[in-house]
Amino acid sequence: MGDKKKDDKKTSQKSKNESISLIKAFSEPDCPYLNRELSWLDFNSRVLEEAFEKENPIMERVKFLSITESNLDEFFMVRVAGVMDRMHSKADEKDASGMTSAQLFPKLAEKIRHFVKKQYSCLHRSIIPALKKCKLRFLKIKELNKSQKQVVDEYFHKFMFPVLTPLAVDTSRPFPLLANRSLNIAVRLINDYAEDIFAVVQVPSILPRFLEVPSDNGRAFVLLEDIIISHLSELFELYKIQAYCPFRITRDSDLDIDEDADDLLVEIEHSLKKRQRGDPVRLEMISKCDEALKDFLVNMLAVEKEIIHEVSGPLDLTFLNKFAGIDDIPDELKFKPITPVNPPADFFGYDDIFAAIREKDRMVHHPYESFESVIKFVNQAANDKDVLAIKQTLYRVSGNSPIVAALIRAAENGKQVTVLVELKARFDEENNIGWAKKLEKAGCHVIYGLAGLKTHCKILLVVRREEDGIRRYLHMGTGNYNDITAHFYTDIGLFTCDEKFGEDASSLFNVITGYSTPPVYNKMKVAPTGLRSFFEDMIKRETQNAQNGLPSGITAKINSLVDPDIIKLLYQASQAGVKITLIVRGICCLVPDIKDISENITVHSIVGQLLEHSRIFIFENGGQPEIYMGSADWMQRNLDKRVELVFPIEDSDLIKRSFKIIETLKKDILNTRIQKSDATYELLDRRGKKVHNSQREFSEMAKKALSAKISTVNEEKLFVPLTSENFKENYDENL
Repeated sequence: MGDKKKDDKKTSQKSKNESISLIKAFSEPDCPYLNRELSWLDFNSRVLEEAFEKENPIMERVKFLSITESNLDEFFMVRVAGVMDRMHSKADEKDASGMTSAQLFPKLAEKIRHFVKKQYSCLHRSIIPALKKCKLRFLKIKELNKSQKQVVDEYFHKFMFPVLTPLAVDTSRPFPLLANRSLNIAVRLINDYAEDIFAVVQVPSILPRFLEVPSDNGRAFVLLEDIIISHLSELFELYKIQAYCPFRITRDSDLDIDEDADDLLVEIEHSLKKRQRGDPVRLEMISKCDEALKDFLVNMLAVEKEIIHEVSGPLDLTFLNKFAGIDDIPDELKFKPITPVNPPADFFGYDDIFAAIREKDRMVHHPYESFESVIKFVNQAANDKDVLAIKQTLYRVSGNSPIVAALIRAAENGKQVTVLVELKARFDEENNIGWAKKLEKAGCHVIYGLAGLKTHCKILLVVRREEDGIRRYLHMGTGNYNDITAHFYTDIGLFTCDEKFGEDASSLFNVITGYSTPPVYNKMKVAPTGLRSFFEDMIKRETQNAQNGLPSGITAKINSLVDPDIIKLLYQASQAGVKITLIVRGICCLVPDIKDISENITVHSIVGQLLEHSRIFIFENGGQPEIYMGSADWMQRNLDKRVELVFPIEDSDLIKRSFKIIETLKKDILNTRIQKSDATYELLDRRGKKVHNSQREFSEMAKKALSAKISTVNEEKLFVPLTSENFKENYDENL
């Protein structure tokens, strides 16, 4: 990929000035703090910049635009909904940035409207013209030729008409309860008496959002809602169509769960049904909508004008993700795939994964190295007659999870299987409920989570009987046990059978599954009882070392930095002279590079082909660096309201590898934006420099490491002495 153009990436001067004014207006002078919602919108803007980037393949740009829409949907359903709830409550207190929700909401609304305009500018002025150059077009009904129109008509009558249900709205037929994020068409009709009559037609989500039609010049597609609109007269034969308007409602989807309920699973199932009936937090409609239709929708949905968003269409750009994955797209229109090596170099030559782990700690870096190593670990444990027990936490898993299948098989094979399935994992509740029931049915002991906490740690414990006694094998990771997201989330996993880790793991599971008092762990750092104090102590130690003239430094790769206390300590460390490098993909409420406050802090944000998800922490420790990895970000929820796990990297080879990972990330100047002291982000200046893409380089490292192992084995084979035991085998091979 060639150099990206900085001119297309810089935030407007107006946006910069607004950011500066927000910092000055609401933050303490010695502890500037950005509002987390506004910072999140900045992150989504960085994703949108990738959709504008002409050096990215067009189908990847389409996908980035879709991701921004999916992100924004969830932002409304959870974060905006929360702001609105607090704004309407009597206890609307100031947040860490100094704003009440009532002060934040108008700023948030303005920033969202500006963002949505950029989304549709990207679609109409950048994406669609680029697609046309590649002979990929979305056609309006009026643009169809005769044969294309015939295909559309046949599709409508054969597949769509039987599914559609036009719903009239009058005194005897109330306005329907519309599902969250469903796409609908409001219709204004007149009868023989010239009276306005209103109706709603839901665009069926069970059908693909777009239809491909034959084309002599490339490929052509028509949107489902356009097909419905062109056939509205067939749905309302007794009336005359006066106007129509596609619209979409987004609802408050944050579950209100009574964790003291007798059955948490039943309580969550009940709450999930409420999600579709949550209060509206956004009404989207096509711009220049008929005024009578607009008034009808506003009245029926009882929404205020502040949450109405008129866009130039089409609505719900998440469909572009499916479009980006259509069949038979030329390779040059997509990123070159990053194919995981299998097996990872650390496991090459080992059929017995337990033998490999007994020899030394092993590390895997996904997706550059295959997630199959984790699946193999569970499968081998499930089938091994000497394995007595398996214990695992599951936060998000795939819909057809091989991990869960292995756990079920283990239980059927007589192993004692204990699984904590976190039913409160947002938007994965239904999937997790299904897995919990299947695991229970197979004989697994299933824990639904802990009251008042989410269990977010990633840990798998295998207890095995061996000649010298019981041995515990562990996998601990930075990401979910999800074989699907493991293909595009960057994560790291550690395998070990270190006895101290094994003791810690058993203690942790005893806390999770019973009433054990949280212990003093040997090596693990666990939230909510000890992780905050651990991080705070580590930052304070670096501050003290800097003041004493000892080597000091902090590097943290995380998804989000929100916690006010951690941020304040980082500012104090910076003021003491500690050099701090933060690699923060998403929200960052800290403001770097402010004179006398944070001038020793740099903030990188890497947005690229893969989603950066791993968490890595390095503390210089007076010249004896300590490295930790785990599941926790620097947010209040991770440190205080979740069961999280952070673990040290102690093997000398893995320490070197961890440093190499961080150094490679720091050198990335293709996918990296730097946060400025005005809170805006800009790409690094690459003029005259070698362009580094960390994600591609990690892929090459994984391939080279495996190739080196294969070469070593092949060289060793050349000098195998022939004996009576192996002569026939080698003789047959040479034949």
